[in-house]
Parts: sequence; structure tokens; C-alpha cells
Amino acid sequence: MSWPGFSALMNAWWFLLLVPLVIFYFLKLRRPRFDVPSLALWRQVVNDQRVNSPFQKFKRNLLLLFQILLLCSLIIGAMQPYLSRGAEQARFLPVLIDNSASMAALDGPNGKSRLDDAKEKVSKLIDDLLADQRLCLISVNSTARKLTDFTDNKRVLKDALAQLDVTQVPSRLEDGLRLAQAMSRVQPIETVVLISDGNVPADIEFELPFKLNFQKLGPGGANIGIVDFNARRSRTGWDVFARIEATQQKDDSRNGPPTARSLCEYELLQNGQSIKQESVSIDGGRAERLVFKVPTTIAASLELRIKPDGFDSMTTDNVAYLELPAPRQLTVFCPRSMETYRNALENLPDILLFPGDSDEPKAVDVKFAEGPIEIGPESRVTFHVGFVPDELSKLVELVSGQSEVVDWRRTAPLLQHVQLLDVQIADDPKLEKGVGERDFEVAGYEILAQSRSGPLILERDRDGRLDYHFLFHTDRSSLVYRVGFPILVQNVIQIAAQRAGLLDAKAHGTGTLPPQRITPDTAVQVTGPNGYTESATSDKNGFVSGLGAPYVGTYEMTGAETPLKLGVSLLSSSETGLSTVDVLKFPEVPVHAAATVLKTDQPLWRWFALGGLCFLLVEWWYFQKRPSGVPT
Repeated sequence: MSWPGFSALMNAWWFLLLVPLVIFYFLKLRRPRFDVPSLALWRQVVNDQRVNSPFQKFKRNLLLLFQILLLCSLIIGAMQPYLSRGAEQARFLPVLIDNSASMAALDGPNGKSRLDDAKEKVSKLIDDLLADQRLCLISVNSTARKLTDFTDNKRVLKDALAQLDVTQVPSRLEDGLRLAQAMSRVQPIETVVLISDGNVPADIEFELPFKLNFQKLGPGGANIGIVDFNARRSRTGWDVFARIEATQQKDDSRNGPPTARSLCEYELLQNGQSIKQESVSIDGGRAERLVFKVPTTIAASLELRIKPDGFDSMTTDNVAYLELPAPRQLTVFCPRSMETYRNALENLPDILLFPGDSDEPKAVDVKFAEGPIEIGPESRVTFHVGFVPDELSKLVELVSGQSEVVDWRRTAPLLQHVQLLDVQIADDPKLEKGVGERDFEVAGYEILAQSRSGPLILERDRDGRLDYHFLFHTDRSSLVYRVGFPILVQNVIQIAAQRAGLLDAKAHGTGTLPPQRITPDTAVQVTGPNGYTESATSDKNGFVSGLGAPYVGTYEMTGAETPLKLGVSLLSSSETGLSTVDVLKFPEVPVHAAATVLKTDQPLWRWFALGGLCFLLVEWWYFQKRPSGVPT
């Protein structure tokens, strides 16, 4: 049996008010007035006054008893009594509330969403808040945001909870845990509560500095959604591909048996006009692939809509957007001094080679450069030959000597179908003492090919810019006389065309827009669905990154020379599949979903306040009632 406790025991000093209350009844004893026909009874009255001791003044004094009970009830209520249920006494309790896309899933037709269920649990937690406890509400989706500071103001907490909505982004739990960790450096946090449907990554790279109470919500209903939407350029236009998935309903779900084959209508729109409309049947737990032919030679906006025949617990993933760019030539810069490369480039179709007859642009899709001094415009992809980057000069040195390739990464896009065996090189890279492959990885480089003495080909992909470094000069090797050399140049062109979006197009997922390349140091304005706006400025290389995309729809970037349009969709197999985990695996210890509802201490002050009100009403009735025997 758990005994009640008090969270404001200092208020017990108010019991001293009983002393003046009792003294008041000592000093004042009201007696009724009666008209008597004789003074013979006066002696009896005097004798009665002599034996009327202080304690006898309280005899049959129900009014005093009611006032004592009323005062005790109010004082005990002010002491904040509570009934302990075995919960830990956490003075500062952060509550992480998952509001990712899957939290919009309904548990059945006309049912409630997972977020509504979470709000009910948090609301009860707020109602049971003790006087010395403080809550902090934190929303967790693709990022984490504090809804309130630590407070015991129930009105502030419930207002913030009421304004919390489902976001159209996948869940990323690490950000919420890191935010709680940062708060623990200021406040003594021992326990953190996580309320989620369990649709989070099972493996989390985070070391818990506190105890995590994982409150898992009930499962959502059956769902069908779009999880992939992309296109590849063809001779006559674009080949468009989409994938639709259906969830596998559990046997013990509220919606009955597992999801069987269901019918789903889909419609493809081009620039707002319907171009194809059909139906497809999908088995529960399976996926269906859709293929479309879109013949167009200009930029186009595609929209794919699906409409399941039966119950669908989520609507966010029922639409996807894709922007198809207008075809153009790939812009390439190659100095005239690199004749071997220019000869290979001139035989490739659909490229515009600089320097040439026309003026050079400020930026190109791919650039070839030799030597430590770069010339020409900026580029998304740069192919360097014949020198060691300055930031690697302390790791490797290029000296004269014979070397050959002993190992290379054949699966790398740059080296696909390129045979480097027996290639003779007149330059030899020498590693400094104590330098290994790990040092290049720390510097942000990946080794694609190496000799016995050091690396020969490096790759760096950073901030939306891809750099390839041939530490040796290809003109000082036998590579230029191999069949693999034009294939190597063609691989560079293919990589650049893919980076420029000329070969394929893909609908982007919600959360953050991919880095975009525009003119350097240019202010842009991004507008999106639901009135979303954001401003940014491109860096010195012309890249704009870190722009948010919290809603499904089309985003437009203005302010650059050419406005950009981007299609953003949910496109998350985990969110659409409503897959859940029961165990969160941290590096040091796994955290299991709680088997019982979150235990909270039950406040009792309301009952004592209600008892005080009852005693007050009884006292008022007793004081106001007409004495018996008094005529009306």
C-alpha cells in the first residue's frame, strides 16, 4: 500500500489558524435571550455559568466543528497531497512528442489520429502535474523544436499542445534527444518521456545520459501511398516511374484481418492536365510499379494522384510532384592546352565546349583543369589532373619515378568499364611518414585508385560540388593511348549530366531541399505550399543549401537569373508503411517500449477542495436554519 505524500509540506504552518479559531470560541459564547416570568431561575443560570468550562463551550457546537473541518480541508489541499503510484519524482521532465507524417495515421474509419492519442496522454500528464514539477514539451519530426520552456503553468502547456500539428516529414529522433541532452546541462534531468507510434529508426547513434521512457501508441490502420517518383530521359521525351506500396495490417489491429488485395485508382497530370487515368490492384505488404511515357521537349510539371478504394489511414502520401527540366546541351570547359581531353570531348554529342567561338559563361556543368591554378568558370563537377591539392600537401608528395596502378575501385562511376591494369605512369606519389588511408578520409577525400607507394586518383564530394583529382598527369602516362581513356572522359560527362538533371529527374522528399546551383552571392526567395516562404543567399561558389521543405507540393525559387521549380513529396517507405519498432537500440543499452501506461502520481488536492466546499455549504445551512420551536 502506498501512503499519500505532500509536495508543498511547508503549507502545514497554516494549521496554526486553528488556534485563533478556537480562541474566538473561548471569548465569545452567544446565548439565546428568553423572557422569564420570575427571577427564581436566576440562581440556576449563575450556577450554569460557573461550571461552563472552556471545553464545555464546544459541547454540541456543530458550527465550530464544521469550521474546523473546512479549515483543515483547505490547508491539506494547499499542501498538495498526492497518491504515489510508483513513478519517479522528476522535477524537470522533458516530453518528446513525435509529430512526423505517420502520426497522422487514423486507427480506423472516422477514428482518431496517432497525434490525437498522444495529445490525450500528454494532457493527462499535465493535469497530474504536481506543484514542484516542471514540464517541457518538445516536438520531434525531421528536427526538434521546443514548444515550451520548463513550466508548471498548465494553461501555457495545454495551449502549446493544442497548437501542435502533424508535419509532412519523416521522423528523426536523434535531434530531440540531443536537445534534451543540451537542456540537461542546465537543469537536473533524470528521465525523458518519448511518446511516439514507434515509426522511428530502430538503431540510434546516441549515448543516453538519462533514462528514456518510451510510450508507444497503438498502431494505425491500413494505408496505401506513393514511395517513389522519378523519370529518365528517352529519345522522345521522358520515361516516368512510380512505386506504390500498401501496408500489411496486423491480425490484432482494430480493423480486423490483414489487408488483402485492394483496388487503387491513379491519375497522372502534366501541367495540370490529366494524361492518364487507370486502376491497379495491390496486395497488402506489396508494392506496384507504374510506368508512363511522357513525350515532351519542354519543361513540364507532373503530378501523380492515387485514390484507394477502401479505408486509407493517411492522405499525405497520396500525391507526388515531379519537375521535368527542359532539354539542353551540357556545358563543358576544357583549356586548349589539354588537347587529349578536347579531342575526346569533341566526339561526344549534346555538349557545348568552352573555350570556343562564343563567350564563356560564369558557370558550367563540368570543368577540366590542370596544374594548381584553376582557370575558367565555376562548375558542379571538376576534373583535376597533374597536381596535389594544397590541403593534402602534408599527406602525400608527387615525385618523378615509375609507378603503376595496383588497385582501383571498379564500381566507382568514374572508373566503370575503365581498365587501369598495366597503365604506366611517369609520376610516383609518396606518402609522408605515418600517413594512412584514414587521413585522407578525415580530409574529406576518397581514394579511387592507388599505387604501391600512395594514392593516384581521389574523389571529394562536398557542399554540392564534386571534385576528381588525378595526382599524376595523364599525358605522362600510357592511359591516353588506351581504349579506356575516352570511356573515362565519357564517364565524367555522364556524371556531370546526371548532376545537372539532364539525364534523369527525381521528386525530392520533404524536410530539406537539395543544394541548388545559381549565380554566386545572389539573394533568392523560396515560396511553397501553405504560404511557406524562406529567404537565402548563395555562397561564393553559387550554391544554396539548407532550405526547408516542410510541406508536400511545388516550390519555386526566384531571384536568380532563371527561376527554379522543385517538386517535393513525402516519398518515405517507412512512413507510408507505418512500420513500428518495439525496441530502440542505443550503443550502450536497448530501450523497450513501456508495457504499461506512463505512471503519474495522482493529485488529491481537488478532493480536499471539494470537501471544503461541502463543509462550507453545510455550515451555511446550519447557521441559516430556523431554530426548532421558534414560530414562523
